[in-house]
Amino acid sequence: MAYIAHVKNGVIESSVSTEKADATKVNENIGKSKLGYDQFLQLLCAEMQYQDPLEPTSNTDYVAQMATFSQLEATLSMKDSLSDSSDSTIKSMANALVGKEVVVVDDESETGFADGIVDYVMYKDGETYLSINDKLYTLDKLDTISTEEYYEAVVSAKTIGNMVAALPAIEDLTTSYKKALEQIRELYDGLTDYQKKYVSEEDLGKLKLYEAKMLILEERENSNNTEDTDNSENSEETNDVGAE
Repeated sequence: MAYIAHVKNGVIESSVSTEKADATKVNENIGKSKLGYDQFLQLLCAEMQYQDPLEPTSNTDYVAQMATFSQLEATLSMKDSLSDSSDSTIKSMANALVGKEVVVVDDESETGFADGIVDYVMYKDGETYLSINDKLYTLDKLDTISTEEYYEAVVSAKTIGNMVAALPAIEDLTTSYKKALEQIRELYDGLTDYQKKYVSEEDLGKLKLYEAKMLILEERENSNNTEDTDNSENSEETNDVGAE
């Protein structure tokens, strides 16, 4: 392919050839706008216009270029189609979560996670949000989709954990906490075997330790009551004898 150069005062200027300059201009235009059939035809016409007449480009080359461009455009079109399909799939999945029990990542919580039922889905600024416990989480924060059975087990285990945590230090335990211990035991015994698996060993061990301490306190209290009763009876007998 021949290049055209300008001649000035008998000297060939070392500037960019006309063809190369045109190609550069076309490339700049391509960079500023999306390449389509119109731009491709302009490139094709420019190539035909500035080709070497002694070595013209064959028809086969033009057909190959057209086929390549058509394949590229089809690929880009497919990519856009898949992108639209992906957005639709994400929205369908998010909508299906409404009413489901889920676990999401929550950096503001102590455990780093939060759980609850998805109340509704909101789309804002290209993001998908899940409303859980009156708080919005982006869809990428979703960690686990749970069943109702799993959710109930987790909630029950958390309730027992909170009740155990509310107990005083074991050295400060008194018989006044007997009812609280009975309520925790009743709740635990009422769980299914599946639900009991989610109660931590630490909470269960602490409950048993407090129950054992409560038995000791009750025995001690009963013993003191018995001694007080005996002392009272002995005092009464002594008073009766003195009176006689």
